[in-house]
Amino acid sequence: MKNIILLVCLCCFACKNDTKKDSVKEDVNTVAQNEKTVSNVDLIVYNFEELEPLLHVEDDNVHVINFWATWCAPCVKELPHFEKLRTEYASKHVELVLVSLDFPNVYDSKLKPFITNHNIQSKVIALNDQDSETWIPKVNRNWSGTIPVTIIYNKDRRQFYETPFTYEALEAEVKTFLK
Repeated sequence: MKNIILLVCLCCFACKNDTKKDSVKEDVNTVAQNEKTVSNVDLIVYNFEELEPLLHVEDDNVHVINFWATWCAPCVKELPHFEKLRTEYASKHVELVLVSLDFPNVYDSKLKPFITNHNIQSKVIALNDQDSETWIPKVNRNWSGTIPVTIIYNKDRRQFYETPFTYEALEAEVKTFLK
């Protein structure tokens, strides 16, 4: 439990440091007010052992894995960029997975409605693993625990990004993996 509290504190601190935090905070609050309980979303829930193979797929695709949460303003702000990337690069062998770090007690009340209200078509996996001190360094040994975090990799190269993306920056990074 101590690990989860540390992760939440780190994530909240990182989210509060966004330069446009007021406008993003308003967006998050608006979303929260508009959300209803949704039960028709098929949410994949994994522990880290189940998620880990997705971080090391060796095929001809470019893999983009984004760690986020509905309560993280910079995460919410960048999600449309990932959805646009998924749409525009699906035929170019780019695969996207969004890994939600929302807590299990809000899957039905917050996460599923968020997915529905934002028409998220990407694969969403809820990571339900409280031992963050063990799995965070397995994702990347330099990860401080803050979100958003993105990993982009292919069979030849892997890059870790502990920063939010604009669409232009995200697309530019993905293009370097397609060459």
